[in-house]
Amino acid sequence: MLLHRFQPGRLVAGVFLALAGVVYAGDAGGLWETPWFAMIPLVVGGLCIAGAVGVMARSLHRRRGALHADADEPRADFPADGARGSGGGPRGG
Repeated sequence: MLLHRFQPGRLVAGVFLALAGVVYAGDAGGLWETPWFAMIPLVVGGLCIAGAVGVMARSLHRRRGALHADADEPRADFPADGARGSGGGPRGG
């Protein structure tokens, strides 16, 4: 069951950070040589692209009317925060 909206900005950020991890793992495994400063444009560029994708996705959601005018009100189609069993209660979850 889908409990949250799809957030493409977070997906893009995760892909770029996973790519940075693969590059460092390849360097640690001896497959190739990676200078330390090569990660700066990869991570920062990926986060900038993810931010742009997130802003664009949010504006498209608002344009289609998918978001409520008052963001503080809980959405009716999602369960309340305590109803999901976050693991903090006496039963554990």
